[in-house]
Amino acid sequence: MRGLVTKSTGSWYQVRGDDGVLMECRIKGRFRLEGSKNTNVLAVGDFVSFEPEKEKGKGIITGIEPRRNYIIRKSTNLSKQSHILAANLDHAFLLVAVARPRTSAGFIDRFLITAEAYGIPVRIVFSKSDLATSEEQAEMGKLRKVYEAIGYACHELSTVSGMGLNELKSILRGKTSLFAGHSGVGKSSLINALDPIHRQRTGHLSDAHSKGIHTTTNAELFELPSGGAVIDTPGIKEFGMFDIQKTELSHYFPEMRLLFNACKFNSCLHHSELSCAVKDAVAEGKIAVSRYASYVSVLEGIDPQERH
Repeated sequence: MRGLVTKSTGSWYQVRGDDGVLMECRIKGRFRLEGSKNTNVLAVGDFVSFEPEKEKGKGIITGIEPRRNYIIRKSTNLSKQSHILAANLDHAFLLVAVARPRTSAGFIDRFLITAEAYGIPVRIVFSKSDLATSEEQAEMGKLRKVYEAIGYACHELSTVSGMGLNELKSILRGKTSLFAGHSGVGKSSLINALDPIHRQRTGHLSDAHSKGIHTTTNAELFELPSGGAVIDTPGIKEFGMFDIQKTELSHYFPEMRLLFNACKFNSCLHHSELSCAVKDAVAEGKIAVSRYASYVSVLEGIDPQERH
């Protein structure tokens, strides 16, 4: 039988068969070795083959279909391993906030780099827009200007007033989408607004650090009444790069791709080299300083010995 992984708890997977029936499945042991580079062998969004077991509602996964794409991050516990967030995506929505909790430009850029590396289009959603002060609105405007200038669609959203919801429903229709972002940024509230039937728990912010308290503990796929499906993921505190080499990093910055072959040296890393077109573009205001700062931060953090 063929099915779609709709929820992952680590050891068990919820699989929706082609007949629409949900079944709790476990993995056949041999697949664990094949996925040794990842903390999870399967991810929500994977298509699998499975067989029912004697116990009603239980099954065993016997195979996995090739993925069209997927998005990963470095595992927080095992730096030499990665964690697959989701697979077979049409696009991803990165929910960010300028306050309560604040999403840094560095976090945004690290997510965008990974999405570019794995061929997943991204839209940036500024959530909780109705709560933003005038200063925060100004900061949001600056961020929108930076990312829209390099080709990323940006949206402002409020689940309280409903601003932006109809446009978002239209974009989601007929697609499989990933929602990602910090805890407390509003992913669960957004899914509640899009699909009131499947109410998600929402949490308040930690007073000590204005960080969100985790309300989504496992990745899960939701079918939307308006059409399409959304994969909700647990809140991400930090987004660690995985399996990206220094020589290819600039390939994942759209504004730097425009300057291919413009530097004096073909091996230019746009860091300490002379006659660098990228650094010249930063000095001339053609590349945002924040984006270049993110590039340098990631570049300096790449271990040249770490290749998977």
